[in-house]
Amino acid sequence: MDLIPDCKRKFLCLRWLSVFVVMLMSLAACDSDDGDQNVNRAAPNPYLSSDLYAITHFDSSQSDSTPYGPPAGVFNVDPEKQPVSYGGPINIITLASTGKDYMWGVGTDRVSYIYSGDGQWTTLTSFQALADASDNVLSAIPDDSLRAFGESSAARMDAASMDNYLKSLFGENYAARFGNGTYSVVDKDNVLYANFGKNLYAFELINPDLPYAGIKIRHVLKDIIVKVQGGDPAPPSGTRISSVSMTYDGYVIVGFTNGVAVINRDLNVDSASFYRFGDDEYVSNSLSVDENNGIYVASNKLMRKLVWTGATLSDNESAGAWSCPYDTATELPPIIKFDNGTGSTPTLMGFGGNSDKLVVITDGTKQMKLVAFWRDTIPNGFVQKPGTASRRIAGQIQVTCGFSPLPEWIQSEQSVVVHGYGAFVVNNIPQTVNSDIVNKNKILQVSLMGPAYDSSYGVERFEWDPAADEWYSVWTRSDVSSTSMIPVYSKSGDMALINGYTSNGWEVTGLDWNTGKIVHRTIFGDQNFGNGAYAILQYLKDGDLLFNSIAGPLRVHYGK
Repeated sequence: MDLIPDCKRKFLCLRWLSVFVVMLMSLAACDSDDGDQNVNRAAPNPYLSSDLYAITHFDSSQSDSTPYGPPAGVFNVDPEKQPVSYGGPINIITLASTGKDYMWGVGTDRVSYIYSGDGQWTTLTSFQALADASDNVLSAIPDDSLRAFGESSAARMDAASMDNYLKSLFGENYAARFGNGTYSVVDKDNVLYANFGKNLYAFELINPDLPYAGIKIRHVLKDIIVKVQGGDPAPPSGTRISSVSMTYDGYVIVGFTNGVAVINRDLNVDSASFYRFGDDEYVSNSLSVDENNGIYVASNKLMRKLVWTGATLSDNESAGAWSCPYDTATELPPIIKFDNGTGSTPTLMGFGGNSDKLVVITDGTKQMKLVAFWRDTIPNGFVQKPGTASRRIAGQIQVTCGFSPLPEWIQSEQSVVVHGYGAFVVNNIPQTVNSDIVNKNKILQVSLMGPAYDSSYGVERFEWDPAADEWYSVWTRSDVSSTSMIPVYSKSGDMALINGYTSNGWEVTGLDWNTGKIVHRTIFGDQNFGNGAYAILQYLKDGDLLFNSIAGPLRVHYGK
């Protein structure tokens, strides 16, 4: 006999269904970063090879945030015993391919295809891109030279001896290798786009089914600056490619030191749309892209949002574009940085319907500030903050890194790490800079800072308060070192990770995201293999460290 009436049965079913839905939503929220599935991550770009690591700074928003990371604890690692894929002398990132067991290595001299499955790290094939672009003026660097440099130490060297050593390994004109392959991207067809010399390349595998068969040039646009920008007026002297990225409708974005171009993936110059900046401006970093093809780029004078319409680059306010000045110094920092403006690639913050949508950088003042700009429409009723250059600036805050009194310089050449409304910044300028390395080339400087000359110290964690529309400092550390490597956030370890030089030599240091307490250390020692020279830290799905060292990316396994 059925003792439950039909109407009550329906009510109970609906009630249990609603409870089940709420439970699922709660589980989903717990699985998201801060209880909001949208606020902490940009929409995936469908034209990239992967949602993670297909582009420098990890994703189109340039978050520098990864779901993976190392275990807590202290680990002493012999870098000579780790598998390595040679390249360099700068290797900013190893990029995701469309195959889960493979990655693209991009160094300043070459591109490589690497097998990463089953815990391995094996170079299958390489293409000497810089030698190709320079007609062998900057010839291929032998692996033995890169290994010799990685296994040696800069301790007890000086600028003159290191300069001679670098010339013996990498050639008399080794400084000209810097800036090649710095920012790159892999598309959904497993085509790698990267700059070498004056050329923009599109690389692909000769045979995707046999990746060890080699890498070939799919497309190349030679003399891209002249071809895209023309000569009337001529580009400023020293103009170069500063970045490579991709729109959400599958066009390649090329950042120059004096502007931005969008071109189709065939690199057909007739498809290019170019937007030129003022000749008194200079862009030294990459750019970020939102899902509506807003392109965010900072020169040493202005923070800009351009909009790719699908046919042209627009700076019209009606399309959502804007430009905004920010504070800069009148002089160039003595080391590490490239100009007197921001050292940051702009990073997007805030996603979802009701969130504050921001783009953040560190400014160019001698004692830098963290600056957030409204990236879309400025909220109604928002009043310009005192001391800001424009109502477009949502908020800014002094970076102190816990120093008191503040040193002459607190400046960074690294982008702001963003997780949710949290931000993390590092200081790259030592309090004392030896005159031996001031105004020297960046490869020389980055090889010596730490083991031979004073290291830089200082980091700070901030949080944006969307209710108050302002920043506040969460914690500071003036006693940890971050020389030149791009820091990252690890979700699995809930930590910020940096690379610097300590009393134990080179190490990767993990700091609890909420407290700043040191919770992880990977200690490499004095060998140059532990120097992450301008590169970015990466972690793989199994928690392995992918350390993009000055001599090539190496893989560190923390298990037994």
